[in-house]
Amino acid sequence: MSHQHPEEVKKAMSLRLRRIRGQIQAIERMVDEDFECTEVLNQTISVRRALKSFAEEVIHQHVSHCIEGSETQQQARKRLQELVTVLKRYVE
Repeated sequence: MSHQHPEEVKKAMSLRLRRIRGQIQAIERMVDEDFECTEVLNQTISVRRALKSFAEEVIHQHVSHCIEGSETQQQARKRLQELVTVLKRYVE
């Protein structure tokens, strides 16, 4: 299913993903350069938190733009059910 998101939202999301990509690349360098395991783990924790924050923003955007902006109640219910299904996997 394809739909449009506001440009400023897409730009902000892309920026977050570029930062996360940079963090992952830094972890890879740390492994290649034999950094202490605890330092690698600390950076891994930071990436995990960044991904969690990214996912939370995607959820927020989905609710505020995709579900609330649905053209019909039927479409909104379908999108909400899809979100519930995905969230069940997200919290596992």
